[in-house]
Amino acid sequence: MNPTPRPMHSTPGLVIVGAGHAGSELALAARQQGWTGDILLLGDEPDLPYQRPPLSKAYLLGQTDAAALALRQPEAYATAGVRVRLGTRVRAIHRAAHTVELTDGERIPYAKLALCTGGRARPWVCEGMDPEHPPSNLLSLRTRADADALRAGLRPDSRLVVVGGGYIGLEVAASARSLGAQVTVLEAQPRLLARVAGQAMSDFVADAHRAAGVALRTGATVARVHCAGGRIVQVELADGTALPADLVVAGIGMLPNTEAARAAGLGSDQGIPVDACSVTADPDIVAAGDCTVQHVALYDRALRLESVPNALEQARSAAAWLCGQAKPNQTVPWFWSDQYDLKLQLVGLSQGHDRCIVRGQSAQRHFCLFYLQGQRLLAADAVNRPADFMLVRRALATTGGLGLDLDALGDESVPLKTALAPRP
Repeated sequence: MNPTPRPMHSTPGLVIVGAGHAGSELALAARQQGWTGDILLLGDEPDLPYQRPPLSKAYLLGQTDAAALALRQPEAYATAGVRVRLGTRVRAIHRAAHTVELTDGERIPYAKLALCTGGRARPWVCEGMDPEHPPSNLLSLRTRADADALRAGLRPDSRLVVVGGGYIGLEVAASARSLGAQVTVLEAQPRLLARVAGQAMSDFVADAHRAAGVALRTGATVARVHCAGGRIVQVELADGTALPADLVVAGIGMLPNTEAARAAGLGSDQGIPVDACSVTADPDIVAAGDCTVQHVALYDRALRLESVPNALEQARSAAAWLCGQAKPNQTVPWFWSDQYDLKLQLVGLSQGHDRCIVRGQSAQRHFCLFYLQGQRLLAADAVNRPADFMLVRRALATTGGLGLDLDALGDESVPLKTALAPRP
């Protein structure tokens, strides 16, 4: 039985569901760009909006604290006239009535609604565990609470098994190894980062982890886990290998939080479709961040991008549109990852490339990889080369990767800026 609805608020304004990077940015940007009405930011966690990328890196390592993670200080929201309600979850969107319904039955009216609901860690279930009562030492890493639980369980010589060789899993592995844990990474694909990086980058990252003492197993399938006292004590692979475990971290991707949007006819389990201004199929509802699917003009594809930079750009476009301005988001996708002393910066999407050019020496951990498709530059990976990364990002944004001196990309006697300049 549904709880009795509470009385509704009397003055509809802008209601933002989701207090992460996108929600926080949208709230403040809307005020800065001229929204004069009420702004209410709803978050389901107990904390004010905070940075997520450091959770698997500096925060897990103890190099920064919870206060330093805050995206804005509390007074910034008060100064901007943004009301924040935390520990609050939206159960339903009633588009005809212009209300959102909370899990306790309260209904909040809106003039405009922003969905910045992000995503959650994809759950990992296998033979030997009860899905209704997951083992207490099976963790994921999406929230600050997740990072706190992982940090509390990591000790020198802790035996950590990481399921998933993507960026999150590898960042956790690097941090845990730096803390002295014994780390094994299991990846079902034939190589690490198989879905997001080319062979050369996969090989380089694998070598870096092995050099740091991480045991890597690719093409590895988990057959079952063995539990005792509500904890996983052993992970058994399909080939019969048994790995003792004190902690298990599942880093197998993310699921977008789209349930309320789907029920309201605004999306699917793949995401909420939005246009270049972050507007959904309902002109009174915008969406931004990891929960969205957008058409990326540079690659002429609809994509869901799990990226802080993309979340911020979408939020700014949404804020502008809500305030009567059209500022389409046309940025080039880019991402980053810090592992050990490696700063990995990736710009563009390399899927479909037929050629890879190396600039610099991978042995020196200071190089770039350029991914080409015919005569077009699709993407690049920069390792400890932030200036080169910025040049490529600018070139892709201005040229679409066409008309460049591709043969000079690998020649360090030619300045990269020259190679990336459009040819007459």
